Formats: sequence, structure tokens, C-alpha cells
Amino acid sequence: MKTVLGILSEIRPEFDFTENRDFIKEGMLDSFDIIALVSSLEQEFLIRIDGTDIVPENFASLDAIEKLVRRSSQKA
Repeated sequence: MKTVLGILSEIRPEFDFTENRDFIKEGMLDSFDIIALVSSLEQEFLIRIDGTDIVPENFASLDAIEKLVRRSSQKA
């Protein structure tokens, strides 16, 4: 199973997502990347991410994305 970090690295290999910074504000992820990320996360972790959860705060950092995956997996 891929990790969240692995998926991020596939989508945008030019960035180091291990650094703790705001991926959205830094321009590391844009709206198209988030759509690809949501799709990959849903497929990899067999979850469904609600549309109401697709907000910048949930994709701003590795920690935020991992928390979103955990919340979404608990709903399943």
C-alpha cells in the first residue's frame, strides 16, 4: 500500500513534501493536484472523501492530509 507521502510524490515529484509548510500557500498543490490527490487517496485507502472535506485546510500539510484519510476511513 502506498503512503500519503508516496502519492504526493507521484503527483508532484518536484517538491519535498516532508518539509512542514503549507502546501497550498507555497504553490506546491493547486486545485487540479487536489482532485488527483483525492482520487488517488480514495482508490489507495478504499475511502470516500466527502465534498465538504475538500477544503484547503485539509490539504495544507502531510499531517492534515493523513488526518483527513483517517477521518474518512472511520466513516466507511
